[in-house]
Amino acid sequence: SDIIAGIDQAISDGVDVISMSFGRDGLALYEDPIAVASFAAVQRGIFVSTSAGNEGPSLGLLHNGTPWVLTVGAGTVDREFAAVIGLGDGTLVIGQSLYPGNPATLKQMPMAFLGSCDNTTLLKKTRHKIVVCQVDDVGRAILYLMNAKVDAGLFISSDSFSSLYSQFSFPAAYISPQDGPTILNYIHRSSEPTASITFRLTVLGPKPAPMVATYTSRGPSASCPNVLKPDVMAPGSLILASWAQNSTVGTVGTHNLYSPFAIISGTSMACPHASGVAASLKAARPGWSPAAIRSALMTTASHLDNTGAPVRDMGNKNKQARPLAMGAYIEPNRALEPGLSTTPAPRTTSTSSAP
Repeated sequence: SDIIAGIDQAISDGVDVISMSFGRDGLALYEDPIAVASFAAVQRGIFVSTSAGNEGPSLGLLHNGTPWVLTVGAGTVDREFAAVIGLGDGTLVIGQSLYPGNPATLKQMPMAFLGSCDNTTLLKKTRHKIVVCQVDDVGRAILYLMNAKVDAGLFISSDSFSSLYSQFSFPAAYISPQDGPTILNYIHRSSEPTASITFRLTVLGPKPAPMVATYTSRGPSASCPNVLKPDVMAPGSLILASWAQNSTVGTVGTHNLYSPFAIISGTSMACPHASGVAASLKAARPGWSPAAIRSALMTTASHLDNTGAPVRDMGNKNKQARPLAMGAYIEPNRALEPGLSTTPAPRTTSTSSAP
C-alpha cells in the first residue's frame, strides 16, 4: 500500500519520470503493487524506470518484468579505481582497490605467497608482510587476513564478484588472473621479494567495457515470461552515489568513515542512469509518449563494447552476453534520433478511379 500511495502521489505531483530501484519478487502482475500503480502512471504519460534486481547470474530471477516499464540491468564502466603495485624489480602491476586509509602509499615491504590464505597460523607469522593469496572466493580470504591482522594483502582471483570486494578495510587490492602470474613469478625467483602499493588512483579507458555485472538479475521474469527482459543495461558497478551522512561508507581498521558520497554497485545504480536519460529525452522531445521514449532507448542501444566486440558477461565466464542478461547497452545520444517516426503519418486520399 505504501508503494501504491507513493506512486499515486507522484502522479498527483505531475512528475515526468518515476525511478524505482526496488522490486517485489514472485508476484503476478495483478498482485504486484509496482506493476499496478505504474500502469496508472504510464496511462498519464509518465515514464517509469525500474531495476532488474541483484540476484544474478542464474536465469529467471529478474523482478519488474512488467511490459509497460523500462527494466534496467547493470554493467561495468570504462573507469577503474586502481592500486599500483610496484614490485622490487621495477615491474608495475595494476590492481583494483577502494582502500581509503592513510598512508596512500605503502613503501617497500616484504612479500609472502600463502596460496589460498586459509591457514591462520601462517598468516599470523607473516602478518607484517604483503600477503599474496590466490583464491576462488575473495570474500572468504579477506576474512582470514582480517582475523590475522595482516598488514596488507593482494588477492589474485577470477571471482566475478571482485568489484564488490574492492572496498577493503585494510591495505589490499584485487589482482586479475591475467596479472597474477607476474607477481607470482617475481616472488618465486626472488630470495627477498618486496613491493610497494599506491592507492587512490583512477584509471580511465580500460578494455573491454562495458561488461555485464555478475550480480545483475537475468530474465525471463516469472511475472511475465513471454516479454524479453531486461530492456537495457546501464552503468551499475562502482558508481559514485549520494549517501546518507549518518551511515558509514566504509571502515579503516575499526574506524568508521562517513561521507556524503559512496561508491556503490547494483542495479539500483543502473536504474537512475536510465531514468536520467529518459528525463533528458522527455525535455528534448516533449511530445514523445513513455512508449516512444522506451522504444528510442531500446532501438538505439548497442551490443558492442569499447573494443568493437560483443559485450561480455562476467557471470558467464566472460562469454558473449545474451539478451536475457543485458538487453542492450544504453547509448543516450543516439536515442535523440532513433530513426523511427514518432508521429502518425498523414492520411492520404486517393483520387484514382481505377478499381
